[in-house]
Amino acid sequence: MNIADKIDHTMLKADASEETIRRYCREAAAYGFASVCVNSCHVPLVSQLLKETGVKVCCVSGFPLGAMSTAAKAFESRQAVSDGADEVDMVINIGALKDGNDERVEEDIRQVVQAAKNVPGREPALVKVILETCLLTKEEIVRACRLAEKAGADYVKTSTGFSTGGATVEDVALMKETVGGRMKVKASGGIRTPEQARAMLAAGADRLGAGNGVILLDNIDDV
Repeated sequence: MNIADKIDHTMLKADASEETIRRYCREAAAYGFASVCVNSCHVPLVSQLLKETGVKVCCVSGFPLGAMSTAAKAFESRQAVSDGADEVDMVINIGALKDGNDERVEEDIRQVVQAAKNVPGREPALVKVILETCLLTKEEIVRACRLAEKAGADYVKTSTGFSTGGATVEDVALMKETVGGRMKVKASGGIRTPEQARAMLAAGADRLGAGNGVILLDNIDDV
């Protein structure tokens, strides 16, 4: 089963060197991954390295806490798309969601969506909304999915990989049930084997985020 085109090859560590970013881009091009996902400071380099490879440039915004101002998230997203990002993975305001302040959460997402999709000279970027499911109840996961949909995002995503837990099959299935075919689902965080990857896809994930996408491939020779 070739799942390479569903993998976001992800390097978000604070100490990631330029050579590490270059290696991730080489691997993504060689194996045909969906994207390389990096912090926004690396977007110009990744955009240059992936040009004409067919691999998308993905970056994170408001990462990893989601607790900065909406204006800051929107600015980071707009600048990243201007620098060459095709996809933006933003973190929601988790505290606002847990407070029941749905209006604030929705507006936070909406402003990032508008920023990422309206950069002059650039195609509208895909926006994935990171919920950080390990910190949420099932009811909060459902509510967050619905708010992301109302705000115009393209995906809901489980996790940053930097909190207390990552993706679970149960949460992916709940997210897919909530958004149906109207949005896509990305599972991320703690996916380290081909078996885990297949389970996430079977539960409804359309995209997988992994710190080393190569190890998720069953048979490298088939890629």
